[in-house]
Amino acid sequence: MQLFYSNTIDSDSSQFTFDKIESRHIVKVLRKKEGDHLFITDGNNSLFKVIILIASDKKCTVKIDSVEQKESPRNYYLHIVIAPTKNNDRLEWFLEKATEIGVDEITPIICKHSERKVIKQERLEKVLVSAMKQSLKFQLPKLNAVISFSDFINQQHHGDLFIAHCEETDKKSLKSELISRFNSKKQKQHITILIGPEGDFSHEEINTALKNKCIPVTFGESRLRTETAGIVAVQSIAYFNED
Repeated sequence: MQLFYSNTIDSDSSQFTFDKIESRHIVKVLRKKEGDHLFITDGNNSLFKVIILIASDKKCTVKIDSVEQKESPRNYYLHIVIAPTKNNDRLEWFLEKATEIGVDEITPIICKHSERKVIKQERLEKVLVSAMKQSLKFQLPKLNAVISFSDFINQQHHGDLFIAHCEETDKKSLKSELISRFNSKKQKQHITILIGPEGDFSHEEINTALKNKCIPVTFGESRLRTETAGIVAVQSIAYFNED
């Protein structure tokens, strides 16, 4: 299956027209013709099976043949709150791999030690879309706007809130925390994990997080890069969700 994405496709409509960029890709690059089938997701767990009516490289028009609502394969909602890396490629790598593994929401957070405080939202959205299509997922992760640590931590939060930091203090193993939660609760878990910048969270930020009921956790003995820690968090939770 080759998957396409549109956030404007409507299950109540009988037809849909791709924009010029996608139309050219479908007709000129993939060489699709009238009568060929395509698959489109709206990024909200809907899968549309469509048939090409007009194979124009400017306006490729399709007929919606069927719509299937996909169920999430995960029994949790995962929100990763992560400081943008100094090297933007590393942040894009994290977004790509996290989407492939499974994540629901991502919030870039600016901390005291952050070296990058501006991101290209549109560019990162494209990375998420590309990763979703490549990995044949039907849910597009929500990418929030950049927010400061203080503004984020003072918001109202749902479910379990963890902070991964490098200070030599009393921290719990993420593994043990996940084992207890997934074994003791039957309902869908809502998990938020905070991951700091290359210079880690400041001492003040860690204390503020703890006062706001964040659970301090460790990912093991190694000191991980920001983007690596993010992937370890996403994969660890995916592992404990496996049958």
